[in-house]
Amino acid sequence: MDIVTQFKQSAQKTIAALKEELKSIRTGRATPALVENLQITTYNGTTTLKLKEIASISTEGPQTLVIAPYDATTVGDIEKGILSSAMGLTPASQGTRILVKIPPLSQEQREKFIKICGQFVEEKRVSIRGQRDENRRKIKAQFEQKTITEDAKFRLEKDIDTASSDIMDEVDAIKDSKEKEIREI
Repeated sequence: MDIVTQFKQSAQKTIAALKEELKSIRTGRATPALVENLQITTYNGTTTLKLKEIASISTEGPQTLVIAPYDATTVGDIEKGILSSAMGLTPASQGTRILVKIPPLSQEQREKFIKICGQFVEEKRVSIRGQRDENRRKIKAQFEQKTITEDAKFRLEKDIDTASSDIMDEVDAIKDSKEKEIREI
């Protein structure tokens, strides 16, 4: 596998990680991704699991999440976990299921979430630039070891730069899409 292909694959993994991180940023709309990775301490404090591991999460309309625990004894633990999270959500128990209303975002909250989104994106940009620079160093080393020609060196560097530019455009599109979603009322 050549250097450019390795770079593209590595960058795609970074983009996938960015998409996962951005799912956890709240918008005005209910989505299971908001709470699925919340850490819930259950079974008298002996076990800590992600919410998606102990319950099914679905939506009921655009503003309500429905959480149905696999084990009815964990309802109280899930409620405590949601209440203690930094998301500011209030769960309401209905027997063996929990309803979580997602309130609309204030303008201040929207700006805060857009800023957090920007921080996630910038971390990934730095990571991608680091990957690009590392691959450029590999190309230079191959040229210095005389394993590739000067023409090949310039072509590979150009391919890396083009791929990097395309990937950064993709990151920008993801960021713009998430910011639009956050701004949506």
